[in-house]
Amino acid sequence: MSGMTLRPASIFFEFQLPNAATWFYFSFLLAVALFFKFSRLLTVRNWDVVSLFLLVPGLLLLQEANAKNQQSSHQGNGGRIAPPPANAKLPRTDPLRSLGYIWLVAGSGYFLFRCLLDLALIGRPALSPNLTSGGLIWFGGALFLGLVYLAILPPEEIVGKKTIITGEMPSQMETAAETVAGQEARWVGISLAIASHLAVIAGMIVIGRWHFQDTEAGISAATLYLLLPYTALFVGQFHHVLPTALLIWAVVCYRRPTLAGLFLGFAAGSQFFPALLFGVWCSFYWRRGSSRFAAAFGLAFIFSLALAGTILLVRGDFAESVRSVLTLADWQAWKAPTTESFWTGVHWAYRLPVFIGYVALLAITAFWPAPKNLAQVLSLSAAALLGIQFWYADQGGVYVLWYLPLLLLLVFRPNLSDRLPSAGVDENDWFGKTSRWVRRTAARMRKQPEPIAKAP
Repeated sequence: MSGMTLRPASIFFEFQLPNAATWFYFSFLLAVALFFKFSRLLTVRNWDVVSLFLLVPGLLLLQEANAKNQQSSHQGNGGRIAPPPANAKLPRTDPLRSLGYIWLVAGSGYFLFRCLLDLALIGRPALSPNLTSGGLIWFGGALFLGLVYLAILPPEEIVGKKTIITGEMPSQMETAAETVAGQEARWVGISLAIASHLAVIAGMIVIGRWHFQDTEAGISAATLYLLLPYTALFVGQFHHVLPTALLIWAVVCYRRPTLAGLFLGFAAGSQFFPALLFGVWCSFYWRRGSSRFAAAFGLAFIFSLALAGTILLVRGDFAESVRSVLTLADWQAWKAPTTESFWTGVHWAYRLPVFIGYVALLAITAFWPAPKNLAQVLSLSAAALLGIQFWYADQGGVYVLWYLPLLLLLVFRPNLSDRLPSAGVDENDWFGKTSRWVRRTAARMRKQPEPIAKAP
């Protein structure tokens, strides 16, 4: 005993995260162990569980290309999964980077095909996971704590551009809290990211309980969301997940057009991509609350824009920011790309037909199928978000968290052909009652008074 050297107690706190490849392999093995039905090998569920990891090799290729160009910037991160560089103008001739974006675009194409195919998959067998609900909750909670630890590690590079709302929110909240430390804004951003992931998880569980009538399916979707490498890769990028969290809660409130419109409107005000779902959702509520949905969406969207405009006016760069957005080539397919993406070094003329095809897809899905049920709204919403990855010129393909929760709901959903908006008028809908009162009041004001009859 005298010759033994006691190691310090800190050995129990020397927790090291696995690198990206290790996380990929172990999460894949755990996902198969939890959700793969070995007694029924030829099922859609089994194939979906395996194919959900399809984009990971492309992200690993981008990470490797980034590591070769910036070796020093990724040292000392404890094996953390690092995202690609933000808006870096790197040479298109880099074979790893080119192969990575090609892989991401090809994988996104498969997911788009899967979403459109889901429109024809009406019946679904009830396949329970290989672990009880209690075990899934315990495992998911442990994964969430691990992601919280991952989020508080040294700052990661920003993937994609932030809007005024998502970019200024941490600093504005920091000012409101009257903090002076330079790191406070970062901690506010981390808190928002964790809260957004938690909102996505809670929303999927509520959807499983209320709309799927299967709480276990919601818990399974939430657990797999935490297990997939994409969540760990972009865990701190709250401008990716905050709009998606609002979108998921719009699905939760789909029976209330006003609430769904508010959630989707605020999501569209925080990032541009939820606004592209307006046509699908408005046709979903056609003659079943579409006016209430559209009005609530418009109010929330205008409020978000007004908030962004107020922030810009206070900062004094309103005109410059608006000019920058209007001249941005990322979303204008008729301009040459200026940021890193699949289209780097490719003439803009090749991107324009892809953009036109995407607009045609939005136009078609706004009218077909009609009427839509909840399963079709989930499929078409995910397809619309996936379609952006093909023409968006700012790292298009890496924005997996935009559509990942919807994709997971497709994997675990039952038959939802009877999930339609409420046909009648909800007596508790304050917005509907207020709008009807305004219309009646306006009609009375427009009505001409009757002439007074003369006495005989």
